[in-house]
Amino acid sequence: MSTTPLLETHGLSRTFPGVRALQNVDFRLFPGEVHTLMGQNGAGKSTLINVLTGVHRPDAGDIRLAGAPVQFSTPQEAEAAGIQTLYQEVNLCPNLSVAENIFAGRQPRKRGLIDWKTIHRRAQAALAELNLALDVTQSLDTYPIAIQQMVAIARAVSVDARILILDEPTSSLDDSEVARLFDVLRKLKASGIAILFVTHFLEQTYAISDRITVMRNGEREGEYLAADLPVQTLVAKMVGQQLAHERLEPSAESGEGEAEAAAATEAAPAPSAPWLSAHGVARRGVLNPLDLDVQPGRILGLAGLLGSGRTETARLLFGAERVDAGAISIGGKSVKLASPRDAVRHGMAYCPEDRKKEGIVADLSIRENIVLALQARRGWWRMIGRARQRELANEYIAQLGIKARDAEQPIGLLSGGNQQKVLLARWLATEPKLLILDEPTRGIDVAAKFEIMDRVRALCAKGLGILFISSEISEVVRVSDRIAVLRDRRKVAELNGHGHSEDEVYDLIAGGRR
Repeated sequence: MSTTPLLETHGLSRTFPGVRALQNVDFRLFPGEVHTLMGQNGAGKSTLINVLTGVHRPDAGDIRLAGAPVQFSTPQEAEAAGIQTLYQEVNLCPNLSVAENIFAGRQPRKRGLIDWKTIHRRAQAALAELNLALDVTQSLDTYPIAIQQMVAIARAVSVDARILILDEPTSSLDDSEVARLFDVLRKLKASGIAILFVTHFLEQTYAISDRITVMRNGEREGEYLAADLPVQTLVAKMVGQQLAHERLEPSAESGEGEAEAAAATEAAPAPSAPWLSAHGVARRGVLNPLDLDVQPGRILGLAGLLGSGRTETARLLFGAERVDAGAISIGGKSVKLASPRDAVRHGMAYCPEDRKKEGIVADLSIRENIVLALQARRGWWRMIGRARQRELANEYIAQLGIKARDAEQPIGLLSGGNQQKVLLARWLATEPKLLILDEPTRGIDVAAKFEIMDRVRALCAKGLGILFISSEISEVVRVSDRIAVLRDRRKVAELNGHGHSEDEVYDLIAGGRR
């Protein structure tokens, strides 16, 4: 491996209104290596890539390519300099053929006309370099996502890319497709191409990386050789917490902890029969087979890093995503949840992670937002009267302590915490048996966080089953009766929520043994 960086930055900073996305970031990428960028949501990974590729201009700092200072004003300038970027969503034309996608915008010509024979021959040769044999005359959309990713890489390599940036390329691939992609990346690395790889999957990071840079809160936490960075340490650096104990090896201390956990389990009241049971629920490239039970009057927490499968689990259980395998039963009876409407009809409710995009309707009033789900369940031919709408809205404004002028105030004018309470009210109005909460306290102040979680625990005490998802492990440990730990789209453990610490959960996320 070369000792001179092909791409490097010094003091790179970028600010958006109200947000310091990058702060004084130094970064190095060497030829013939796979360098993985790791970090939680908001860590600055995407902003760094966008600055490197000309999407954004840095406010401060400099970028050097092969030792020479560069400043890209557009992604096209970065591509012309040999930097190719592949995003999570394949950025090709699905209606064109494989060959047309590889040579789009630079088709060889003969006597003024496109030379299709040469295009097909060169496209086959480019794919052969990646150990891939395809009918290049076929439309791209006839091939699966994994093959489309390979075609995108073939296009990048065929334009003499020196640097290949892969932003979450494996998020929709299954294990065999990931292995095939990694074989291709190793071949490209051996040819001297520098690869910047962005992923949330820990196993994939260690399977392919030579070097790892950890980002946190817009800053570079550090750069490490993958071989010198234990996975437990990586997790601690990503979340910004120094793990207090190492529990990966059996010890007297861990034995005492297990005894305390067992005692806590025995002291807890016996759980009732599950209201919802999921057995082997999976979706190809999204979630590996998973078993979960949610009991009435209990909180089941889902713990894991971003990309572990938390939100995917919630969406599959709620019918927002199609299940490829497995079975779901409600009250002991098998059900088919083909859509969220089916889930709501069976007594489920779901507060999504992104309340602004998938939750609130900002231009509607608090009243209109609260009655939305109940009206949808009843059908638009059975309209809820205006007086009943006001009664429901005022009831939940008082019950949840929503701070607003009145029920007619547009929800978009409320604080984040109060918007979250309105979403909670929307689903409580449907009188659900199971409430799925995905990051219900994200982006709201500490006081509102505790207030919302107090409301949630009170609902649980009345018999409501809750599936609780949070990136804050301390919050999951604090409120959950049981904790399902997810890692790389798999459930790796399930713990009694009482008597276990954050450190134990982090160890399991990092791949430790219970």
